[in-house]
Amino acid sequence: MDTNRLSKKIEAILNRQVTKEAEAAQIYLSYGCWADGEGYGGVANFLFRHANEERNHMMKVMRYIMDRGGSVKIEAIKAPPSNPKNLQDCFEKTFKHEVDNSNSIYEIVNLANEEKDWATYNFAQWFVKEQIEEEKLVMDLLDKLKIAGGPKASNESLFNLDKELAEMPDEVPLAREATEDNPE
Repeated sequence: MDTNRLSKKIEAILNRQVTKEAEAAQIYLSYGCWADGEGYGGVANFLFRHANEERNHMMKVMRYIMDRGGSVKIEAIKAPPSNPKNLQDCFEKTFKHEVDNSNSIYEIVNLANEEKDWATYNFAQWFVKEQIEEEKLVMDLLDKLKIAGGPKASNESLFNLDKELAEMPDEVPLAREATEDNPE
């Protein structure tokens, strides 16, 4: 008996999101390695934690597909983009990436609405809220960097920003509750 309650289109778009979340994790890992190499240990730690968060998002989508009787398809992911030129570039690229991910979530919401798949529509709302918070978090970092002098920030300002990110609690206060061990 076929127990799949996802249309082919919904299953495909959700599987694309699985890949996007995996790619997001790789981007955060890559930027974290870059930041560490530049001496920004706090920024690196922040980015590494967000890499894990993106992986948790991937697991959450995978679990949803399986719970609805669908098939998860693990696909190859693209290599991360080139390293940032500086911290400003890093945060700007991160922001653009988050906006792109938000647009991908909106595509899921729109398709679910079009197909009247209210379970998927409801599931995607968690991600809509999460993306609002993700974008705001990066905008706040850009604002702090702007106050510090932007691309011309002093070493002391960058040191203080790095220190602030290093001291952020490991549980960044975002909407997510999913973990790799418990993707529900």
